[in-house]
Amino acid sequence: MKSVAGTLAAPFPYFGGKSLACETVWQSFGEVSNYVEPFAGSAAMLLGAPEGKRIETINDADGFVANFWRAVSLDADSVAAHADWPTNEVDLFARHSWLVRQAEGLTDRLHADPAYYDAKIAGWWCWGSCNWIGTGWCSGTGPWKHNGEKLVNARERSEAGNAGRGINKQLPHLGDAGQGINRKLPHLGDAGQGINDPSDEVGFTGRSAYIREWFALLQDRMRDVRVTCGDWQRVVKDSVTTRHGMTAVFLDPPYTKGEMDYAAGGVGGPLADQVRAWCEKNGDNKALRIVLCGHAGEHDTLLASGWFTVPWAARKGYAVTDEAVANSASETIWCSPNCTRQDAVVRDLFSEVA
Repeated sequence: MKSVAGTLAAPFPYFGGKSLACETVWQSFGEVSNYVEPFAGSAAMLLGAPEGKRIETINDADGFVANFWRAVSLDADSVAAHADWPTNEVDLFARHSWLVRQAEGLTDRLHADPAYYDAKIAGWWCWGSCNWIGTGWCSGTGPWKHNGEKLVNARERSEAGNAGRGINKQLPHLGDAGQGINRKLPHLGDAGQGINDPSDEVGFTGRSAYIREWFALLQDRMRDVRVTCGDWQRVVKDSVTTRHGMTAVFLDPPYTKGEMDYAAGGVGGPLADQVRAWCEKNGDNKALRIVLCGHAGEHDTLLASGWFTVPWAARKGYAVTDEAVANSASETIWCSPNCTRQDAVVRDLFSEVA
């Protein structure tokens, strides 16, 4: 439930997430009155922020991500109820197939109705994110398709046709104690009976009560956060940023190399180039403190404009090839000239966080 910095953690892992970089990034931002995150994902950077009064806006083009955060904000208990399920391979396949079929039109429904959310989609998506290995969860890639009755392999069954993308079938996450909401929990009771001991009159297991508490805290944290679902450039306009005073902008787009296949953004390429171009144009704005993430050397053209780098060690995740391991070890943060240099930090922003 708590991150490394002691702040609230995201309830699911997210490929390319920066939870380990939270303290480094926020030290670079310093005290700001406005925070904008155009590629939110698990919103780990938002959740890892030090305490303080600020306007906060997050965006993600992925309808599953936007639906999750809206549903948590409006009905956290229902989302928690759907997310509370044991690891089960058959359920992972079935829910993956069902969710892929819900993707079409989800973003349109979110845009059409400000009160719309689907707690079942949000909870199942979160649960699956914690069980899935690597990329591809709900992205619709792979040979398996649903023919209206069951999953079939389009590569072997000609009647399945080629309409639409399939899904991957794989083992659930079994390599350690679990991720996110499936992680093994510490003792929660006073009687010393562990996490599986039923709690008091509500009848939930210790884990169920823990998950509900976690989501309730997320609901409270997200109460005043503005969540958008669309193109990243919409939330870096002056009306969203500098109009509200000193603004921190955290940019973590898909990288131009490696396997950072974000659900809605694809693998880097032109998108990362577009983000860097925006940084080059706006880096000298004294009302902006911008942090951009990427692999070593990816955005070094910014250095000529007064930007500086802060290296950090990312998780290796599921990296198995020499290139993938090297990529995870070369994660770099570029800071705009107006950011606070680490060697000039006078006060630890996290020193007062319980």
